[in-house]
Amino acid sequence: MTATLVPPTTATAPAPPRPDLLEPAALAVVERLHRTFEDRRRAVLAETDRRRAAGPPQPELDPSPVALDPDWQVAPPPAALRRRHVELTSPLTRRYATSAMRSGADVWLADLEDSFSPTWDNVREAHEVLADVVDGRIAPDEGTPAPTLMVRPRALHLHERHLQVDGEPVAASFADVGLLVHHHGRTLAARGLGPFLYLPKISSVAEAELWRDVLEHLEREVRLPTATIRTTVLIETLPAALRMEEILHVLRDRAAGLNAGRWDYLFSVLKEVPDAPLPDRHEVTMTSSFMRAFTERLVATCHRRGTHAIAGPASVLPRGAGWRAAGLALARVRADADTFAQDGFDGSWMAHPDLVSTVRGVYRAVACGRDHQIGRTRPDRIDDVELLDFASAGGARTIEGLRANVRACLRYLASWLTGTGAIAVDGEMEDTATAEIARMQVRQWLRQRTVLDEGIQVTPALVHRVLADERQRAESGGDVPLARLGDAVALVLELVEGADVEFLTEVAYPRLG
Repeated sequence: MTATLVPPTTATAPAPPRPDLLEPAALAVVERLHRTFEDRRRAVLAETDRRRAAGPPQPELDPSPVALDPDWQVAPPPAALRRRHVELTSPLTRRYATSAMRSGADVWLADLEDSFSPTWDNVREAHEVLADVVDGRIAPDEGTPAPTLMVRPRALHLHERHLQVDGEPVAASFADVGLLVHHHGRTLAARGLGPFLYLPKISSVAEAELWRDVLEHLEREVRLPTATIRTTVLIETLPAALRMEEILHVLRDRAAGLNAGRWDYLFSVLKEVPDAPLPDRHEVTMTSSFMRAFTERLVATCHRRGTHAIAGPASVLPRGAGWRAAGLALARVRADADTFAQDGFDGSWMAHPDLVSTVRGVYRAVACGRDHQIGRTRPDRIDDVELLDFASAGGARTIEGLRANVRACLRYLASWLTGTGAIAVDGEMEDTATAEIARMQVRQWLRQRTVLDEGIQVTPALVHRVLADERQRAESGGDVPLARLGDAVALVLELVEGADVEFLTEVAYPRLG
């Protein structure tokens, strides 16, 4: 593809098998997004960096005017998003799309973010798969209803180096939503299906305002009524948790709910509060006191304002470890779903289609036949002090926790660099979010020279030894792609010992093939 298609926009990789996906009109939409919003995107992200450099978030003792106003409400959910008991999330690939269409889930979250490795081949395939899903070429089995399609674009901080304007890569989020809305916006709108988006990594009201204006711009581009594009916001950063009501207010005309992200949220806690005394990452469950404060605040906020609260995600996998392990995994998922449903959540994320029927049964029983529990409001407000009480987590810090973190980082990065964005490690689905909390916890323990419960101090020598052991284990196990294992080892060391970076994908992305 050359600059003659939409000067000066260029695609710097070979044209996809279906070149209409990058037709001149599509690239023009992306170019106009870039020219209209790129300076503002950079300014918003720079302000986020300045806020973080100023120190950990402090509790606000006085509620904001938005929180005190009792009258405002989010727009009612569209028909296609009234029931969201089970949301299946998976990478936007052909194999996963086919599985999702047959899963019986209420929603398929087609992911271009945490479970997606953004090689150019993968990005091209993702947009082809979207076209095949929207046009019905990838469809459910007869008698099985199709899940409602929601797309999670890449976050504002990422770039798509293969699409450029004036030699400058465009924001990956602009490319993802621009191509989606250009190609499928009118078709989905005519069917009452949005487009529907999940917005990731938002950490400020200004970022929510930017997204609002980007989506309004796209609606004008393709001549859709205002607020046709509906959004669910992932509350997966600590600053967003402190301002979730204000973020929801900004997007209220097009909002479709909030989702309580878990792993990215814990990663954000360690990033925003480097001395947060968290135990081994798998010991920080959604029942930990500060996590309970987070989820209770999210449900109360959403239902007070008339919109969905979605829990997520369940990352355990029911296959691959024998019937006994599968039974334990299903029991764990059922127990988690029951807790969330009893707490008032309107649905949960799942990472595997085999979990759909289990979770659906839990929500149907608790919701007593209703599509959601939005009418179930909570009178209590969770204050910032409870949300920031990380010492309440308790728990152990162990050598096995260190080893598990190193193992997850190494195996995930070895796979991500070869184009696979979600893998199974130790019976759990690992993606970028879980790799982030794993590497950040190793980094924290190394910086603090933490003494683990076994009396072992975390030192560079210990981390190198554990990493060497895990590399040898990966090489002999046959379940990890070896082509980029050496690169993954170097990347792990850079991430835990080198200069601090906002997101691992910023360092890893230039190393993709």
